[in-house]
Amino acid sequence: MFSDSLRHGARYRRVSRAAGLLTVTGLLLAGCGLQPATSYVPAVGPGSITPIKGIDGAEITVTSKNYTEQLILGKIAVLAASAAGFTVTDLSNVPGSQPARELILSGQADVLWEYTGTAWLTYMGQTESIPDQHEQWQAVHDLDLGNGVTWGAPAPMNNTYAMAVRTEAVADLGGISTMSELATLPVEDRTFCVEAEFNSRPDGLNPMLERYDLARGAADGVPDENVGIYDTGAIYSATDAGACNFGEVFTTDGRIDALDLTVLTDDRGFFPAYNVAPIFFTETLKEYPQLEDVFAQIAPSLTDEVLRGLNRQVDVDGQEPADIAFQWMKSEGFITDAE
Repeated sequence: MFSDSLRHGARYRRVSRAAGLLTVTGLLLAGCGLQPATSYVPAVGPGSITPIKGIDGAEITVTSKNYTEQLILGKIAVLAASAAGFTVTDLSNVPGSQPARELILSGQADVLWEYTGTAWLTYMGQTESIPDQHEQWQAVHDLDLGNGVTWGAPAPMNNTYAMAVRTEAVADLGGISTMSELATLPVEDRTFCVEAEFNSRPDGLNPMLERYDLARGAADGVPDENVGIYDTGAIYSATDAGACNFGEVFTTDGRIDALDLTVLTDDRGFFPAYNVAPIFFTETLKEYPQLEDVFAQIAPSLTDEVLRGLNRQVDVDGQEPADIAFQWMKSEGFITDAE
């Protein structure tokens, strides 16, 4: 149980942090011309997540970035912390990865679901990813401790790049299921839809083709005319329509299921690992170490398939991230309806 002096000290620091948080958040949102997400989440009752003894409504802040998957994950974090007995400030929908990161580094937010590859390559400035997912998590975990950030247990979901094919074309393409099989196809079938960034980035299309024994621009590899450049959102529909056989996708995007696309297995481990994990402001975790165990209950259930389904319900079906998060948390038994 936490002592009164510890709780009072934490409360004093959080009042001071709250004033700074409002200032920083206001600047971020005003500068980007965006509004914060509604703080609405359904009232929650305990399930497998139960109130932590001694918490007594201690205040913590949850943040997230401002796209569908992050909004869902942010609401999951709010619901989990609420079920654990915290009074939660919902600061989801922060515009951009770096601003969300800064809120954690400064202690103005306590919890954020983050991606290992993003931390390693973007925040930590590393130039080469680590293909093994656990080793990648361990590397960012160890390095971020020095920044006052603690990484919790990672989820299986790995929101990395992938190549996808429309399912109805798989049989015509020899039953293709792995990226190694691209080299066995006739040249005219090696057609790709990619975004401009992926087409030119040093860890994008050209090195990917090289890893799989295909030369970009070669008559017997992937001729330049076999590559179409599209806006990110248009790649999914173009692939589904047959404008190309293989489209660059993100593995947890709900449109994969909505359009019945099949993701090829990256059997040579080219794409970086982007497993999601909860990260905590380390000082908060020192005060409330049980918070890490709360999120460790949730992480194993967050798979690529689960996130594709949740993302689809928001992006395709038009439902609210908070409602989708609540329904999923309840279906998994983590929470219940409030009495």
